[in-house]
Amino acid sequence: MNPATLSALAEPTRLQMVELLNKGPLTVGDIALCLQIRQPQASKHLRILSEAGLVEAEAVANRRIYRLRAPPFQELDVWLSAYRQLWVERFDQLEDHLQRLQQTASENAPPPPAAQSD
Repeated sequence: MNPATLSALAEPTRLQMVELLNKGPLTVGDIALCLQIRQPQASKHLRILSEAGLVEAEAVANRRIYRLRAPPFQELDVWLSAYRQLWVERFDQLEDHLQRLQQTASENAPPPPAAQSD
């Protein structure tokens, strides 16, 4: 896992950019407009994302179109899978514990009151 990936994604504006680019390629201007920031700010954040290897740019005429690169996100997914498995196991243990508590509570519950006839 590349620490630069997490560092780049830790900034909220860059994370929003990644979420926008997850829907498809966009120009710097489109990104700036969607996030309501100035184009130089958008370019600065995109440069950081590019240096971290998260995005790539394609020059088309006088525009730069940015898109996500899959490999860093695949690495992130592999890294997170160990933690995902840990939480699955913990939730399974919690579910087992809660079922035992529920079973014990139902076994120790007083019997329902007998129906009275008039």
